[in-house]
Amino acid sequence: MATPPRTVKPDLSSLRISDAKRNNERSSRRWIWGVVAILVLGLAAAAAFAFRNRPIEVEVATATKPATGPAGVLNASGYVTPRRRATIAAKITGRVTGVFFDEGTRVTEGQLLATLDDSDARRALDAAKADRDSADAAIADYEVQLKNAQIELRRTQQLVKDGVSTQQALDSAEMAADSLKAKIALAKQQVVGAEARIREQQQNVDNCTIKAPFAGIVVSKDAQVGEMVSPISAGGGFTRTGIATIVDLHSNEVEVDVSEAYIAKVSNDQPVNATLDAYPDWQIPGKVRTVIPTADRQKATVKVRISFTEPDHKTLMDPAKEPRILPDMGVKVSFLETTPKGESKDKKSLAVALVPEKAIRQDNGNKYVYVVKGEVIERHAVTTGESRGSDIEILGGITPDVQVVVNAPETLRDGQSVQVKK
Repeated sequence: MATPPRTVKPDLSSLRISDAKRNNERSSRRWIWGVVAILVLGLAAAAAFAFRNRPIEVEVATATKPATGPAGVLNASGYVTPRRRATIAAKITGRVTGVFFDEGTRVTEGQLLATLDDSDARRALDAAKADRDSADAAIADYEVQLKNAQIELRRTQQLVKDGVSTQQALDSAEMAADSLKAKIALAKQQVVGAEARIREQQQNVDNCTIKAPFAGIVVSKDAQVGEMVSPISAGGGFTRTGIATIVDLHSNEVEVDVSEAYIAKVSNDQPVNATLDAYPDWQIPGKVRTVIPTADRQKATVKVRISFTEPDHKTLMDPAKEPRILPDMGVKVSFLETTPKGESKDKKSLAVALVPEKAIRQDNGNKYVYVVKGEVIERHAVTTGESRGSDIEILGGITPDVQVVVNAPETLRDGQSVQVKK
């Protein structure tokens, strides 16, 4: 009897991982994860350091040297506006036949600017003159007839006196003389009427010439030869209403809007310093001419007009030079404080610099500013004085011409890299 085959069971004990090998793998895995964690933390720290030291864009302003005159109590912005500004137009409707100016041309009072077609007006003028001449000729004829009628009248009077002629003949002679006298008076009135029509037609001819009403400079040329001009606007748009715009540069003044909250600091004849945006280094003295007695309810401002007390003397002395103060130029105005009665006018400020109030920061009651030095900032403790409009006096801590940070973020710190905002 055959013996059945014996089943061989696999030995799985050889596949069993030993505890030592398992512990080694766990240790290797922990070490790898530790290295990875260290790398991640290092990268995060490096990124944080790089972000922390990244240059921050900041807005800067230059500390200025305070003016030696009175301190400013209010600053405002506005524009140059001429008090005498006129758009020259024709009194009649007509076609332009000549233009004798250009933009920038200096003109004198009464200077001819343009001419219109005056052919119709001249024909009417000639007709009025002809009527006057005809009336003059009629007067001469009537005077000759009157002289003869007076002779006939005297003769008839003598004949009636001698009893040769009748009373009817005398009455007829007197009526003929009186009729001629009336005709002469009528003709003289016709001459007066003709003279009036001549003056009227001459005025129409004169209206065809446009002249400058005052001395100034042409800032706008609004018509060309061949165009129609009219004192009233035409609906079709083919008719001009103006010839030129002239301004008197000697009448330039400044117009600014002052907030209602600060209008109490402004008074008539108050001294000011005006600085044109085009010439920031040129301070022009002036004074308040008038405060317009009404407010703009939408902007909550009051309009103030300021006159220049020292205009552009270089232009006045040499008219060939181009004027520097031009209409509609932007200008900044600093209203200066007036010396109260009983206070010395020789009082001097101890301020060494002026900076915007937005540059001042505080730390536990101590005031400081950030000064830009190269690509980093430095913290400087400062002592402040009185406010001058939007600026504040610096009594010590910095000097003029340094750049200070304005509107600085709260996270800014001493020694941090910065980049000046352009």
